[in-house]
Amino acid sequence: MRAMMIHKAGAANLLQAIDIHKPSITEPNQVLVQVFAAGVNPIDSKLRGNGMFFPDAYPAILGCDGAGVVEAVGSDVDVFSPGDAVYYCYGGLGQRHEQQSQGNYAEYIVVPSEFLARKPESMGYLQAAAAPLILITAWESLFDRAALQSGQKVFIHAGAGGVGHVAIQLAKIAGCEVAATVSDGEKEAFVRQLGADKVIDYTREDVAEALLAWTDGKGVNVALDTVGGDAFEQLIPAMAHYSDLVSILQVPKTSNWKALRMKNVRVSQELMLAPMLSDIKAGAQHHAAILEQCAQLIDAEKLQVHVSKILPLEDAAQAHQMIEKGHMQGKIVLAIAGEEIIE
Repeated sequence: MRAMMIHKAGAANLLQAIDIHKPSITEPNQVLVQVFAAGVNPIDSKLRGNGMFFPDAYPAILGCDGAGVVEAVGSDVDVFSPGDAVYYCYGGLGQRHEQQSQGNYAEYIVVPSEFLARKPESMGYLQAAAAPLILITAWESLFDRAALQSGQKVFIHAGAGGVGHVAIQLAKIAGCEVAATVSDGEKEAFVRQLGADKVIDYTREDVAEALLAWTDGKGVNVALDTVGGDAFEQLIPAMAHYSDLVSILQVPKTSNWKALRMKNVRVSQELMLAPMLSDIKAGAQHHAAILEQCAQLIDAEKLQVHVSKILPLEDAAQAHQMIEKGHMQGKIVLAIAGEEIIE
């Protein structure tokens, strides 16, 4: 099968097209999926550049997000059958199967069944492959970490980005008012179309001051930090008493914890990769349940996932270079089975 692989950590041009053997099912809970498309995420480029999570990962196949069709199932799998269309977040971190790396920059992958969900019927494979990681991250951040409630005022960093544009929609579906940051007019129009009530151009405005003005000086009830670093620090003055501040990045060591404590701000971190990294079956099942719920919202035309660029599998290096430039709107997807099949 075709796969894009790296043999060591480094630059994007280390991604190489290689023919390797097709994996097979070795455990009763496993499912063999023909991968039609793979989503590209910032975690992919970070792992490529800095090294994989698991030992003995190289040569490694990247790519956590996938969508495709079930080709075969293990003896204990009774919820999926060959021919089922699925989407999922699994692989791409350096985990191995049959002494071979598991990732979605390849034509096939073996996935534990608990990670799989049925693809939204209204969504093609290209778009579905862009969805799992960002849907799970946004859902867990807002509902599992921040316990989002209707009527709250919510702030989303980088509202036009992968996680950001989904988080805006989920917060609106939950009955909240939403503010988001953008960097230009095109992104402003995009997030307003998604339902953002307040749009802040962080290149021209002080984010905390804008949020305090929007909330009549009270601060936001929930903030989702998708940027990290100084952006996390700058949010602290804009948090309301008894609010929730969730970050999908490492909280800075220099954070003003005294200011957070004085307002009883609950700080949470979100790493949706945990079920893969620590082999948490219940976490994987929870992820699949989130994807099933999101599929219902997508099919009801209440939730959308924006794909900004589609590239062939062999152009994975170009996709990484685009991500590393930053300021992405939506997601990049690698077409693997051919657009004539998956559109």
